[in-house]
Amino acid sequence: MTIPSDNGEWRPTLHDVAALTDQLVSHFIDEVATCDISPGTPMATNLAAITRTSLEIAQAMLEGRDIAHELGELANIAVEWAREGVPIDPVLHGFHEGVRIIVGQLFDQYQDCTRETLIDGFRIAMTINDQLCTTVAHAYIGEHGGVTSGQDAERTLTSALLAGQWTSSPARKCGIPVADTYSVLAIAIRVHPDAGIALHYLRRLRKALSQRSDGKALARLSVDGGTVLIPAEAVAEHDLDALVAALAAAAQVELVAAVVSASAADVASAAKTAHEILDVVERLECAPGLYRFGQLALEYQLSRPGHGLSRLGELLAPLDEHPELRRTLRVHISNNLNRAQTARVMNIHTNTVDYRLRRIARLTGLNPARASDLWQLRSAMVARDCRDDDPEY
Repeated sequence: MTIPSDNGEWRPTLHDVAALTDQLVSHFIDEVATCDISPGTPMATNLAAITRTSLEIAQAMLEGRDIAHELGELANIAVEWAREGVPIDPVLHGFHEGVRIIVGQLFDQYQDCTRETLIDGFRIAMTINDQLCTTVAHAYIGEHGGVTSGQDAERTLTSALLAGQWTSSPARKCGIPVADTYSVLAIAIRVHPDAGIALHYLRRLRKALSQRSDGKALARLSVDGGTVLIPAEAVAEHDLDALVAALAAAAQVELVAAVVSASAADVASAAKTAHEILDVVERLECAPGLYRFGQLALEYQLSRPGHGLSRLGELLAPLDEHPELRRTLRVHISNNLNRAQTARVMNIHTNTVDYRLRRIARLTGLNPARASDLWQLRSAMVARDCRDDDPEY
């Protein structure tokens, strides 16, 4: 596509596209983006890619070259952003800002602007802006319509399963077959506190989940976590650990999850149990990864209301006046009694860890280095957490 010109003497061009790309990306991050975008992150990489492609299109238009290939690349990026749920508003605003900076650079090449030059400059700005924004909007909206339709059906079925109403009319009419058995995952996302960044990680998590389950996984997720239902035929039970690790890597977050298998009819109760197990995992500050009921059956039972819960929690009463000892015990247990790791996490010397563990033994009468005592301390810690969170315990 060639930009027509009434001024044959003016042949504007873009100098150093790489440097201009860096300039525009920096401007977008500093002045346009509504969230923090750290250099080197996937978001920053995607932003650089679409900026570079847009500049190549602008340069080709100025030179009268064919831009079909570049427009295809731009459309593909827009489709990808639609799938990831990236809002279109800041994208289009970014294009307008980019064109403004481009036109400014073009006019800087000429000190004396005639009326014809100004008209040409305006025509250039409008033509480039129209081509870029039309391409992006058309690709984005076309893809977004299909994504939204599919998401509505997924939400309908997910809500029905989690409410125990999977045989209801809306669930049957949503167009998604109900699996015989689901792996019900309760997930906690340990993510950046900035809401904008968290939403970006969540989009990447959703994308990876869809890819690795052949689009069959159902999810109700927020930036803090949520519930995922994976048909057993989509991902085998023994592959779930690798799946959670892959999701964490793709989204660049730490994931902690608990899983319970259930038939479609029992998904609602399984989700409740999975989240109760996840709550125990979080209380114990366990390492990221996937946990099953069998791994934490005793800890789970200890977290249930009962007359013995309060008495068990009192085993840690001697540590009430020593919060640093309670914290050391918790971190040490969560790190599988690894002294060096405990020291690193708490930023103290390993000798300090040993000293604190000996003090815990003297105050409670229970030695963390002895298996039978360690079990009592761990159980007391679970009981104390539950009691502190619910006065009725």
